[in-house]
Amino acid sequence: MDASEVQDLKDNLEQGAKEEPLRPVAFTMSVLAVLLAVTTVLGGRTHEDAVLNQNRATDQWNEYQAQKIREYNTQLASDLMSVVTLENKDAAAKLAKGYSDHEKKWAAELTQDQTTATALQNSVDKGEAKADRFDLGEVLLEIGLVIVSITLLTRSRVYWHVGLVVSALGVGASASAFFLK
Repeated sequence: MDASEVQDLKDNLEQGAKEEPLRPVAFTMSVLAVLLAVTTVLGGRTHEDAVLNQNRATDQWNEYQAQKIREYNTQLASDLMSVVTLENKDAAAKLAKGYSDHEKKWAAELTQDQTTATALQNSVDKGEAKADRFDLGEVLLEIGLVIVSITLLTRSRVYWHVGLVVSALGVGASASAFFLK
């Protein structure tokens, strides 16, 4: 072994000794990156579910509105028949009974449509609240990851500890989404 090889070996050992204390920081960054990825996926899926539920709620409210219009039109026809005298009393009675049956049927359907639409809207509100928590967790994890990475540049452990605290807040915000009722 010549002198230059010995010097290279010595430099490598000194560099390894300097980097050894930073291994926990690098490992922390890896863990935070995984947590960030999981939070991002959960947040995205929660937003997608909220949008799909919003579409379902909109469809249900449209169905409710259509039922309401039909009920109103049937009521108008029924009112018109009560004012106008028809020559064929049997046909008039049959039509009036048909309108009455439809009104009863649609009244029950209206209540059901409204209940379903309201439940879907509540689901949307809950989904958006959960998604907001995941978004907050994602932002805090990103900030924590950046702060932890500053430790590698400055070699000051203060940034590592601050980054861990911010990241813990991010994990807490994300986890709180699972406890929303």
